[in-house]
Amino acid sequence: MMTVIARGTRLRNSFNKETFVFSGPLDDPHIARFGVILEKGGSGGGNALVHVHPGADEHFAVKSGRIQFVVDGREQVVDAGGTAIVPRGRPHYFANVGDGNAELEVSFVPAQQHLRFFANFATLTVRQPTWFSSAGDPNFLLIALVLHAYRDHLYLAGVPVWLQKLMFAALAPVARLVGYRLAIPPLPGSLARAGTGHAARVGSSE
Repeated sequence: MMTVIARGTRLRNSFNKETFVFSGPLDDPHIARFGVILEKGGSGGGNALVHVHPGADEHFAVKSGRIQFVVDGREQVVDAGGTAIVPRGRPHYFANVGDGNAELEVSFVPAQQHLRFFANFATLTVRQPTWFSSAGDPNFLLIALVLHAYRDHLYLAGVPVWLQKLMFAALAPVARLVGYRLAIPPLPGSLARAGTGHAARVGSSE
């Protein structure tokens, strides 16, 4: 049975000025889709950290406002009604460059577990703000724990992925030892591939 996030659930990352709006299946194996609202000056991609998604293409549909996408160091501004695609493995980030809020629809194909991944991080910013710096950067041990748990979903650009995998695998047990935990765990392998699994639920949060 698919796990479903309550329609309209919102999780706001106050550090990034970014709100995630979840409204569909949590574990659809084909596509992960959710809304993002960026306030003025807000950024997506972890405080505009350049990153890659090695296993999925990321699709953006800009519903309102103006979004600047930086892919492979090249800038592109997309206005309301426009779209952008970041192919898997390409370093990128995006930011609101308009005068007000901007709204996007973000999709990952294939889904992997990107919806759980982003719901996990957004939930942690609400429940455990002390695990993040004043600028919104997660503690490095927390990064190691999350990126090791959600392997092949997101990595930092500029550092070989194989090296990050080794480093995160080594540091994840240390992170757990000092008290870091996931808010929303990934599905185990076979269940993740089937798109079915646990009855974990993300409730509404403002």
